[in-house]
Amino acid sequence: MVDLLGARDIRRIAEALSVRPTKTLGQNFVIDANTVRRIADAARLQPDDIVIEVGPGLGSLTLALLPSSARLHAVEIDGRLAGALRPTVAARAPEQLDKLQVHHTDAMTVTASDFDTPPTALVANLPYNVAVPVVLHLLAVLPSIRRGLVMVQSEVAERMTAGPGSKIYGVPSVKLAWYAAARRAGSVPRGVFWPVPNVDSGLVAFERRDPPEGDRKAVFEVVDAAFAQRRKVLRGALSGWAGGMPAAERVLTAAGIDPRLRGEALDVHDFARIAAHREAR
Repeated sequence: MVDLLGARDIRRIAEALSVRPTKTLGQNFVIDANTVRRIADAARLQPDDIVIEVGPGLGSLTLALLPSSARLHAVEIDGRLAGALRPTVAARAPEQLDKLQVHHTDAMTVTASDFDTPPTALVANLPYNVAVPVVLHLLAVLPSIRRGLVMVQSEVAERMTAGPGSKIYGVPSVKLAWYAAARRAGSVPRGVFWPVPNVDSGLVAFERRDPPEGDRKAVFEVVDAAFAQRRKVLRGALSGWAGGMPAAERVLTAAGIDPRLRGEALDVHDFARIAAHREAR
């Protein structure tokens, strides 16, 4: 059984590395072993899963994920933390060390060529300030990822999993829906972190699915335009994108969308139809 990290272990390792968590990197370390076990269990990993973990920090979640993984790619931007991860695993779970590959880099810059074994699952406690961009980037550049579980700020979790018609439905909701079906998978109280953040966290689980027909970049341009001024109805919100309000109304009508609706009423397939009709003009 893997010897997981507790609060004292986390602080001891951080002190030895002269690490003080920074807001710039969104560093909030999980110090509760039971929470880490719950996250690892909720990830529902299969024995052949190759996991990518972003922001492993001091290794709390890494230690919990390794026994359930065929291999684990840990992507860490902080050089001190990246350098300490393998020694921590060697000390507490030496039989798991061969499974671990540490990448000292920014997750927003990784591509498929960075991995000798393509990741099949994303499991991570993501920094609050980059959570959505990281998830979308990894799903775009790593089509091998089939499912995942990420811990993010509770409000962000709500936005990522919101459906059409919701007041919090918006760009993150639609863009994640392009790649995957997402759902809330639980809550995490702020007290299990060091330092304690000002907000609670939420778990988001997702399963990749086939995207709608069309060009992703073109569809995402429509999504961005529709929600840039979300109080406007679509014929107004998309006027700049389409080349004027009359042009926007023609495209929307051709796509079978009521021009008087707002972006929050549409799902990802609706946005794909709008993009396709603009390209066909």
